[in-house]
Amino acid sequence: MMKHVLALVVGVLVGALAVSALLVYNPLAGTRDLTPLSVSDQTLMQLNYSGVAEASIAYTNDGESTTRPHPAKVLQLWEGPVRRTDAMMTVLSDARGRNVGFGIKYMSDSEKTNIINGDAIVDSVWHIVLPGRGTLFVEQTENYWGFLRDVVLPAHLSAADSWKGNWSGNMTAGPGALGTARVIGGSGEFAERTAEAVESRTAKAYSTRQGAIALDGQIMIEMGEQALAADNDAP
Repeated sequence: MMKHVLALVVGVLVGALAVSALLVYNPLAGTRDLTPLSVSDQTLMQLNYSGVAEASIAYTNDGESTTRPHPAKVLQLWEGPVRRTDAMMTVLSDARGRNVGFGIKYMSDSEKTNIINGDAIVDSVWHIVLPGRGTLFVEQTENYWGFLRDVVLPAHLSAADSWKGNWSGNMTAGPGALGTARVIGGSGEFAERTAEAVESRTAKAYSTRQGAIALDGQIMIEMGEQALAADNDAP
């Protein structure tokens, strides 16, 4: 009797491990390293930012997440309707490393998340302010599955509770048909214009205690030649 029970327990454990491995390394959950805008014949506007909370102007969430609010006394989003939301205000720089404005990003966990399909979905919006040029609103669906699988999970499995390496990935998964974000111009030279965008991230260090230690983000916006004239004319 004991032998049968032991065999059953071992079988259950092996099955659980097999299912977990299949979910993590699901061959049907492909990564999207090539962004749709990489084959565009239009000039792209590039906006860079740091994804590290301590490097932002302000970062907040429910106060219980791995990434801690910054600065320490910033108001936390612990109320029910926004408890699963992160908010960040950060400086934006162009392709030459010049500070050109700032962005406010809101990120909320999505009900569309489906681990079986490799979908760890976050709905997010950017409000981008570029002084002297105008404002932009970016709406997107992001898939964090690749980041969780290749960065966060190895950090939790590490004896040092951290991960170091070089990971890059395209985060944007919609709502555009080609997996691009929707961009709407708000004011200035962008007023009443629409466009597409893709956001990507590059990670080099992550801690299970602090969250991202070395993480850079990039937003590529296809606005056409007219909206990008100021970039091309800049010294």
